[in-house]
Amino acid sequence: MKVMPSEVRKATSQIINTLYRDGNPDKAILASLRNAPTITSHRAEAVWPVIMAHLDESQLSHAKDGAPTAAETAVYTATRFYALHQQGNQDAFVYASAVGKDAVGETFFGVLGRLRGDEDLRVAMDRRVQPLLATTSVSGIINSLTHLVSILKAHQGAQQIDYALLAQDLDNLQGSYEQASRVRLRWGQQYYSVQAAKSKGENTND
Repeated sequence: MKVMPSEVRKATSQIINTLYRDGNPDKAILASLRNAPTITSHRAEAVWPVIMAHLDESQLSHAKDGAPTAAETAVYTATRFYALHQQGNQDAFVYASAVGKDAVGETFFGVLGRLRGDEDLRVAMDRRVQPLLATTSVSGIINSLTHLVSILKAHQGAQQIDYALLAQDLDNLQGSYEQASRVRLRWGQQYYSVQAAKSKGENTND
């Protein structure tokens, strides 16, 4: 049974808020997340109780070989990215929704797009992002995203990112070819449109 993407986003949001604990984060579990690249990693076992408590039965793997579901992979990966970003930000919660009228967060690729607006970073950013948008390998995309989290953290440390929305995208990325293509297009739109808007504004002022 295919889980609705909104449920993946909702579960990820609940998990991240549980880990943050209103400014008193669970440091042990966050450390385990940072050091376990996949949900099947040994160190990820410390995170399983929190992850599994927020996933419903249809999102859990019942495969004989123990292979994680698309939802498990998406939720875990996005939560791990949050943990990597949150490290060192003791006075700021780096997650917030980018959806809705009261949204204060931004999309992951939207923030990367703003970094691309810096001419000193543009070439390096494109070198990272363009191959990611062209690949169909989920593991390759996740690996590339991990490096981008480090870049984002270095330049936009306290920026609030919608990691739950990223989880939804990662879930869809593992669906049909058409679903994955739409995700990559949406990421490209978020990444490139920021600079396009800036260039338009600069031309208007000339």
